[in-house]
Amino acid sequence: MIKIINIKYFYFIMVLVAAGSITSCQPDEIGSGNGLADPEVDATFTVTPVEGQPNNFTFQAATENVISSMWNTGDGFYTGDTTEELFLPDAGTYTIYHTAIGRGGETNTVSQEVVVAQSDPVAGNLVKGGKFQNDEDRNQWTVLNISDSGTIWTFNDGSATVTGGGYNQQAIYQAIEVQANKEYTIDMKVWGSGALNTWFEVYASTTPPVQNQDYSADGRRMGLSTWDGCANGAFEGKLSIVGCVGSGNKVTFDQSGTIYLLMKSGGESLGSTGISITNVEMRGSN
Repeated sequence: MIKIINIKYFYFIMVLVAAGSITSCQPDEIGSGNGLADPEVDATFTVTPVEGQPNNFTFQAATENVISSMWNTGDGFYTGDTTEELFLPDAGTYTIYHTAIGRGGETNTVSQEVVVAQSDPVAGNLVKGGKFQNDEDRNQWTVLNISDSGTIWTFNDGSATVTGGGYNQQAIYQAIEVQANKEYTIDMKVWGSGALNTWFEVYASTTPPVQNQDYSADGRRMGLSTWDGCANGAFEGKLSIVGCVGSGNKVTFDQSGTIYLLMKSGGESLGSTGISITNVEMRGSN
């Protein structure tokens, strides 16, 4: 009998403790939150040039109450560390965004502009007009007509977009001079609302394109394919990350000379917004 009474008393005490714990988590005033979020999470960061490396910069984010950091240098946000060393290979002005994530999922975003005085002599972008910012940029590209109609590339302020469907396809390309046996990396920012039975393919080949003919020389280097699991839903980011097909975006050539960087797309439906690209780049490495 004594044993039963003690058990009941134990459970009574535990209920009181639990009630006290719940009460202690409540805010003092209605509307003051649950006390677990940081609505003023600090997203500020400093920028420091790396000595002796004019195209490298250290970005140091504030750390107090910051659980994780996301960064964006122009190709979409990615999860990084509070300290990031980034390589900005091309001359120009970059807008760097940092999003700090605090307790309760609260976020704040801060941006800074970073000016790069000169392009890196090795890794400078060989692609001309890859940002599609003006007529000079857009004039660097040639449209390759493959099908009669149904799919078309258009040039916008800051991007190029391919739209359409009906299993027609069209491409854009430009000629680039390369060195023999040197490794180059190809990439670009790509985004869309989602497509149906669609392909988007990138080629870097010595074979010149011919108007009104398909282009499949040397296979795909990188791309999107709804059959292979990407571009079915909305997507945005570097093609090397969101893409799912191709032999790889690092390429070499046996001989120095002219190659052709070409992007083609087509399919049943390229989606309500089509597929857009910007920041197209092809960079050498040491």
